[in-house]
Order: sequence, then structure tokens, then C-alpha cells
Amino acid sequence: MSAIATAIRRVVTRIPYGKVATYGQIARLAGYPNHSRFVGRCLDASVPWQRVINGQGKVSPRGLDGNDDEQRFLLQCEGVEFGEGGKIELKIFLWDGE
Repeated sequence: MSAIATAIRRVVTRIPYGKVATYGQIARLAGYPNHSRFVGRCLDASVPWQRVINGQGKVSPRGLDGNDDEQRFLLQCEGVEFGEGGKIELKIFLWDGE
């Protein structure tokens, strides 16, 4: 695994239960601020991938793999609430990086 992937995965494992972080936030905290698109490639079942969302506060569409609904379900099980248009209130649920 590359150094960037390792750094990203370390940050993702720190996101607390019931909180979310954005792709861009993860990239910045990992020390690679220009690599937010790469964050998604580093996510799998060994990290809490469901806690990573886009900067609009939404679950990013994944096409045909069906994980959109699974991600919403997992986040709702953690108490994360979705508002109008499937948007998460970042003022409430965004992890502060600490």
C-alpha cells in the first residue's frame, strides 16, 4: 500500500461513530490536500468507509454497485440524519478532525 493510501486510511479510522467527514477533509488531514478524489479509492470494509461523504453533505452516487443505499442505512444506524434532498447537516454531524 502506498504512503498516501496508508495516511488516508489512518485518518478515516479516526472518524467517530455518528460523525462524517468529507473527501476533501480526509485528504487535507492526511497531508495530501489535492487528492480528495483518491480518497474514495482507499476505502473498503476494513475502515469505516460509510462515514466519508462529499462536500455537499451527501452520499456520493456510486452507479450500479448499490452501496448508496447501504451507506445511508449504515449512517442512519449510527444516528446520522438525512434531511431534504438526502443532505446531512454538516453543522451537526461533521467530524472536527480531533
